[in-house]
Amino acid sequence: MTSTSLWHDRTPWHAPAVQADVDLAGPWDVVVVGAGLTGLTTALLLGRAGKRVLVLEARQVGAGATGSSTAKVSLLQGTRLSSIRRHHPASTVARYVEANREGQAWVERFCDEHGVGLAHAPAYTYGHGRVGAARARREHDVARDAGLPVSWTDQVDLPFPTSGAVRLDDQVQLDPMELLGALAAEAVRHGVVVVEGVRVLKVRGSSPVRVTTYEHEVRTERLVLATNMPILDRGAFFSRMTPARSYGLAYRTDAEPVGAMYLSADQPSRSLRDAVDQDGQQLLLVGGSGHTTGRSTPTSAHVDELRTWTAEHFPGARETHAWSAQDFVPHHQLPFAGPLLPGSDHLLMAGGYAKWGMTNAVAASLALSSRILGGHTEWADAFATWSPHELRGLPASAKMNAEVGIELARGWLPPLRRTSRSKVCTHLGGVTTWNDAESSWDCPLHGSRFDADGSVLDGPAVCGLRHAEG
Repeated sequence: MTSTSLWHDRTPWHAPAVQADVDLAGPWDVVVVGAGLTGLTTALLLGRAGKRVLVLEARQVGAGATGSSTAKVSLLQGTRLSSIRRHHPASTVARYVEANREGQAWVERFCDEHGVGLAHAPAYTYGHGRVGAARARREHDVARDAGLPVSWTDQVDLPFPTSGAVRLDDQVQLDPMELLGALAAEAVRHGVVVVEGVRVLKVRGSSPVRVTTYEHEVRTERLVLATNMPILDRGAFFSRMTPARSYGLAYRTDAEPVGAMYLSADQPSRSLRDAVDQDGQQLLLVGGSGHTTGRSTPTSAHVDELRTWTAEHFPGARETHAWSAQDFVPHHQLPFAGPLLPGSDHLLMAGGYAKWGMTNAVAASLALSSRILGGHTEWADAFATWSPHELRGLPASAKMNAEVGIELARGWLPPLRRTSRSKVCTHLGGVTTWNDAESSWDCPLHGSRFDADGSVLDGPAVCGLRHAEG
């Protein structure tokens, strides 16, 4: 697979120039780590309020989850609402929906004001069979109770059998790199400094916070970790989220556009939407085949499964792009946006969007910026990083960490080692597995990923791989 998303080809990124006289050492009012949708939206909101803001991105703008997403800006999110409802009361689901509604509305306003293209289309959560139909029905009921104007249909216009679907009209799809480019440009216009190729290695102190990179020590009053999984172990968020990898394929096809955003309620997961490439040619986007990062090999089997399924149902489709994305699923099913440690507002984080970051990332940014600026957001407690509602996720957390323990033992027990020399994750010592689809080393513990040469691709690790003898 190429591992380059359609969006990176369609909207090539050009980094904003950093003024030669800018002293990166600061002091800054806020330093934001990560230049995806969360980081750039937070930076823009704070820049508009007059704060002196620096964004540090280890790779390039959009190199993480945002630039590899399916970019569905939707309030109907597969079976996410019913997953939340299984752990929380209906009032919490309603606050989550309101947060996402505000995130979606903010994206639409920004796109309209800054010439970012978007398309409105209905969103469907559909079933392949009896189990999927029951899950879709449950999602319909929970969504309706949360105030969404959903409807049920027994038939959907797809070239394979389905068992009914919940539908929500007038949802949004777009090019995430076009959105990030406009956000970065607008942030820079408001005085924000965006710097790429700078990886944060260490953070210490509180007033000021001292941020160490390979070349700088940066001082700031507040630090926002917009890296999805925090790169700092304080707060043990690595034990409260599971890394999830999924795949996307783009095809030219002679078939009619699917005309909507589709996501299956049952497994194997399948996502469909329309798009256009850099030449304006119509494309079909197919996504799915997700799995926990580093725990399913060969990884190429997941991509091949998606290709086989597409060839069966869209004969003649011609692949143009293949890529993957990584997100994190929180143990209690709700996103995080708030202090890294209880009562400590100098270190803030956001993440755990469970593959629905196009609305959740913006909602998290609104919550974080409001907190920094002294405002109040009614629905923000649904995103709280430290709250009694996390207790509802304890059984899932126990299971999650038991699985991590098994993977740690599996990697280090000599009889289970496939080679005499293994590459060890520099986060918490997990033995990485080879990802043959993307030529990367992936950690099965907490989702850190490394290039073939050992350099860091995804955190929480911040240092390159080391070897362990078997």
